[in-house]
Amino acid sequence: MPCTQQWSCAKDAIQPTVHPWQSAVISSFSCGPGSFKSKQGDGPCFPCPANSRATSGAASICSCRNGYYRSDTDTPDSPCTTVPSAPRSVISSVNETSLLLEWSEPRDMGGREDILYNVICKKCLPERGVCSRCDDNVDISPRHLGLTQRRVTVRNLQAHTQYSFEIQVVNGVSNKSPYTPQFASVNITTNQAAPSAVPTVHLMAATASTMSLSWLPPENPNGIILDYEIKYHEKDQGEAIAHTMTAQRSNARIEGLKAGTPYVVQVRARTVAGYGRYSSPADFSTNLQSDPPKSWQEQLPLIVGSITTALVFIIAVVVIGIVCLRKQRNGSESEYTEKLQQYITPGMKVYIDPFTYEDPNEAVREFAKEIDVSCVKIEEVIGAGEFGEVCRGRLKLPGRREIIVAIKTLKVGYTDRQRRDFLSEASIMGQFDHPNIIRLEGVVTKSRPVMIVTEFMENGALDSFLRLNDGQFTVIQLVGMLRGIAAGMKYLSDMNYVHRDLAARNILVNSNLVCKVSDFGLSRFLEDDPTDPTYTSSLGGKIPIRWTAPEAIAYRKFTSASDVWSYGIVMWEVMSYGERPYWDMSNQDVINAVEQDYRLPPPMDCPTALHQLMLDCWVKERNLRPKFTQIVATLDKLIRNAASLKVVTNSTQSTGVSQPLLDRCVPDYTTFTTVGDWLDAIKMSRYRDNFVNAGFASFDLVAQMTAEDLLRIGVTLAGHQKKILGSIQDMRLQMNQTLPVQGSCLGRHGVVKETLNVLQSKIKRMTDVKGRETRFLDTCYDCWVTRHPLHYDLKWHRIVPLLENTY
Repeated sequence: MPCTQQWSCAKDAIQPTVHPWQSAVISSFSCGPGSFKSKQGDGPCFPCPANSRATSGAASICSCRNGYYRSDTDTPDSPCTTVPSAPRSVISSVNETSLLLEWSEPRDMGGREDILYNVICKKCLPERGVCSRCDDNVDISPRHLGLTQRRVTVRNLQAHTQYSFEIQVVNGVSNKSPYTPQFASVNITTNQAAPSAVPTVHLMAATASTMSLSWLPPENPNGIILDYEIKYHEKDQGEAIAHTMTAQRSNARIEGLKAGTPYVVQVRARTVAGYGRYSSPADFSTNLQSDPPKSWQEQLPLIVGSITTALVFIIAVVVIGIVCLRKQRNGSESEYTEKLQQYITPGMKVYIDPFTYEDPNEAVREFAKEIDVSCVKIEEVIGAGEFGEVCRGRLKLPGRREIIVAIKTLKVGYTDRQRRDFLSEASIMGQFDHPNIIRLEGVVTKSRPVMIVTEFMENGALDSFLRLNDGQFTVIQLVGMLRGIAAGMKYLSDMNYVHRDLAARNILVNSNLVCKVSDFGLSRFLEDDPTDPTYTSSLGGKIPIRWTAPEAIAYRKFTSASDVWSYGIVMWEVMSYGERPYWDMSNQDVINAVEQDYRLPPPMDCPTALHQLMLDCWVKERNLRPKFTQIVATLDKLIRNAASLKVVTNSTQSTGVSQPLLDRCVPDYTTFTTVGDWLDAIKMSRYRDNFVNAGFASFDLVAQMTAEDLLRIGVTLAGHQKKILGSIQDMRLQMNQTLPVQGSCLGRHGVVKETLNVLQSKIKRMTDVKGRETRFLDTCYDCWVTRHPLHYDLKWHRIVPLLENTY
């Protein structure tokens, strides 16, 4: 059949070589917008590949958009791609001085498959606050650069040392980008190990029966040195009949030795991980004879001094006896008066800020009891804090039974300020005496390491304890925990003490489920840690945004009323079994949402009365919030009237300004004719020009946008980025959805309703395996669970009833 038109012949001629993304072919000397032809002349025009554009009508190649590139091996007609986002879900597992690192692939691969990973090791010096590249002794297997697998093993790390690892991700166009590769980081501390050998032992003095020795600590202590073991024996008799003794410090005195006899001495150090190697054998000898007896004239000053001391002691005893007899007459009245002033008279017993002392050590001496280090025995390390390690151990004071205690230790190489800030907690804690406040046993300041010794709480932090026992307690038990916390806070409020960092992580739980408030004063001194979003810099200090009242965030106005706000968040944590407040929202989004009068919704199965009490604690006007006295009274009333706790809040209802956080109802993008209409619908119209000027004029292009694209076109606010990206994600889902969407929210609800039976059958098959359960949850998360107003407070046995009630 003859060709009647030039363009139809051209089309037939090139049909076999059309690329999948080429939807039209045009033959002309100059191509239209968004198209190109590789050769000049009367040839066909092709649409520009993805993420590229034609800069002129006669373009022979489409240039990549900003932030997109072609690698050296890509052809001119290949789509442009970008750099990948950071790796996700980094998991670290420390085993003594070895480390296993695993991670997941990036959420955005940049449109390429040639993904490689680099693992960068850094050793950190906490006393200086700096990290430097690890030396060559650290072995990263299989290698540290150009990895294709997402798992490495790190060996030969130093014991009891902090490290930071960066997992970088690169692809074929990373070398074209002016920015450094995206990475995820993880900080770890290796376990304590046995110390290295004691270098040398020195003889300081000797008599006919004693030797005084000293030595230097091990070059690599690999932890906290608990004590030293000294082994000695007569040189002629060998090690078979050696004697041993222990010393708390790096010196000792051996007694009961034979005169004029050579001895072999060795010393070794011990940490929690065990003993290190002995020092090299050292030969020392005692003197041949005892010291000559002193003459009567030489002993006369000693005799006179002893007699004088005895007379002074007798006089002191007589004076004390007279005073005691006088006090005994008025004892009852004095005791009653003291107690009356201390406990009955309002405001008489108040908290004293240790930083008001000119010498902070004076506050420690006044409010904390000094404990001799020999009374403390560290058994194991159970955690790490900002200032050092937290250990479990035993305390045996003279005349008292041995008890299990928690011991906070101050890390090696501390500064004077760190020591002061560390001991300030003891100065604060030592002023409190209440069954719901952690009890201070004492401090160790006259030897190293410096320690704070407190009572031991078997179940640890409240948030992790609740997550570990999800759904295991009755409502009455949970309310009892809340009542204990409120009682402790009432005591602190009565003493005019403001906690500032009240959160479930700072509540400790003992074996009887008694909750006690802890962590006093440390939140003020936390160092900046970009990997931990819990504490965020604000007006020169560190603030836990999700737990802090609005006036405290904005103006650093911390009062008992701001502690009440934090207590409301703790209530929400307890009733949700340790869920993270505001889920994965950024701190800035939390601030904006609270300012707009959004509040957390009631947790699953939360009694209405408890959620109402939470809302009372979250009243914006601080003077209208309840006092801790009122909170305790309210909880007591609820405990006495258990029936009131059976009325459960409907999570989908909302009254007044305290509505469920975030309306997840998303508009249907197919109802919009332009990108500008879509931006208007999500209340982001301020960025209309940004999108148009950058070339994002169609929904196909917008659906491909990433966070980097938004940043490049001028969307710099984190909250706005999150909102736009969330809507883009919904746009992608609607594009890929096989079922029709009828109306904005009704279409989504219809899809969920039709999927309900499938969900039920899958849940029954999969609840026996936790891993499958998690993977299925991830699938649901990407489809529609994230749009549900209950957010992420979902468990398998709860999903179906929730959806049935909601939809």
